[in-house]
Amino acid sequence: MTEALAAKAVARATGVSTDTLRHYERKGLLPRVHRTGSGHRRYSPEAVERVLLIQRALVVGFSLNDLSRVLSVRDRGGAPCHDVRALVGERLDALDRQIEDLVMLRDDLRTLIADWDVILQRTPTGKPAHLLDSLAARAPIERALRKRQRPHDD
Repeated sequence: MTEALAAKAVARATGVSTDTLRHYERKGLLPRVHRTGSGHRRYSPEAVERVLLIQRALVVGFSLNDLSRVLSVRDRGGAPCHDVRALVGERLDALDRQIEDLVMLRDDLRTLIADWDVILQRTPTGKPAHLLDSLAARAPIERALRKRQRPHDD
């Protein structure tokens, strides 16, 4: 039988904190762990691969709730492959929208800088130019602000 790993060993091997391991356990992402008589968690060696899988999935945009659902199906012997594909497809669509928004914002910032350079040239030294006040008139900035103000799922 392979030896169980302490939480610190799993954390070190995966680059996450022991708090993160406990959080994953609470969310159902990691199977219940064995506890020693003194209450210390002992993880199976497979837990390292599971945590790395979770970390990779987070990089591509899965939420912990998505992962909990998918891994629960998988752990029961199901095949959530179509759901996984759909989730990554949704993430790609969201990234495409985000990239479009960022490109528009970048282009607007270039214009903003040029406008501010003109204003600064016309503003006497030591006098306020009120540059930040002009941000409200920029549609891409207002759009980005509205998106930030929306409540998030996770």
